[in-house]
Amino acid sequence: MSEGCNSRKNARKRLVGIVTGRCGDKTIKVSYSYKVPHVLYRKEIRRRTLVYVHDQNNECSLGDEIEIIETRPLSKLKRWRFVGTVKKAPVL
Repeated sequence: MSEGCNSRKNARKRLVGIVTGRCGDKTIKVSYSYKVPHVLYRKEIRRRTLVYVHDQNNECSLGDEIEIIETRPLSKLKRWRFVGTVKKAPVL
């Protein structure tokens, strides 16, 4: 029984994105980019998706590159959790 639970946990999506905004306490906006081919012309098109992420300790700042993981719904929009920082943004 624990194997099924563990395998589902490993099947969760993990993404790397950039923090684009802070929205209240413990919530950040993260955008990640990907490329898809155009249906007719097959040219690669850049797409961007914006997701809301739960940041328990408010440790992320704007411009940070972070890793996020899919999780159960935490609120109306939040479906992702902060895992760790890949690269900190330069401090001006």
